Amino acid sequence: MSDLHPLFRLLLWLLLVYAMLVMVACAFQGRLLYLPHVGGREHLATPQQRGLAYAPVTLGTEGGLRLDAWWVPARSSRGALLFLHGNAGNISHRLDSIEQFHRLGLSVLILDYRGYGRSEGSPSEAGTAHDARAGWRWLRETAGLSPGEIVLFGRSLGAAVAANLARELRGEARPAALILESPFRSVPDLAQRLYPILPARWLSRFDYDTAAYVAQSEAPVLVIHSREDDIIPFAEGEAVHAAAPAPKRMLVIGGSHNTGFLESEGVYLAGIEAFLVEVAGLPAP
Repeated sequence: MSDLHPLFRLLLWLLLVYAMLVMVACAFQGRLLYLPHVGGREHLATPQQRGLAYAPVTLGTEGGLRLDAWWVPARSSRGALLFLHGNAGNISHRLDSIEQFHRLGLSVLILDYRGYGRSEGSPSEAGTAHDARAGWRWLRETAGLSPGEIVLFGRSLGAAVAANLARELRGEARPAALILESPFRSVPDLAQRLYPILPARWLSRFDYDTAAYVAQSEAPVLVIHSREDDIIPFAEGEAVHAAAPAPKRMLVIGGSHNTGFLESEGVYLAGIEAFLVEVAGLPAP
């Protein structure tokens, strides 16, 4: 290579570095998407430490894995919410949200995906779909709730998981509502937006096509997104809302990706309450 023109050598080195970057991004996609170790695998606290009665639950998946979950019943419940969290941490990091939903009169079943928290297995796209179905089955068969009493809620990655479950639940099995907080259109679209110098859309081994899923859902849809979201751009939420069939609403909040629901708590809770009563038809608390 010493006989090559310096500019040509530089281009070759840049191409080599770029090729290595592409290979690393391709090889480590799963570790970039699933972050179960962020914040630790063990529970930091329990609902009881927030003054909430709860029961530890073990969910069984179709493949025989055991998932860790909490059932946190509201005192005067108007329905139940299946909480599908984002790509990092575990159920104990969502206590603020559980408290908020209790203030809205909703009991909460929150689960850790396979490979998260104390749940068995390793995370995968097909696996998270199985995990959501396990939560739905528990609410229907063990808690004895009708579909019209159940709200599906997903935040960030969980929004894709919730939307995927909603598209499977049609007709008489349709849930009362689908709430998607900080959603992205799909993993390939988001990856291309976040890593524009890479052919991320073509390299992605994951779909999580929230926009396509929500387009096939029959449940009333509420999309919540912050204009100040520092991880998933607001335009992603707008695109998911546009893909959803009516009836639907868009709730705009402020604050960061991970704390917007707290920073905009007044607007956040009022918007969800209005949607539940006026669009989803749940009884007032």
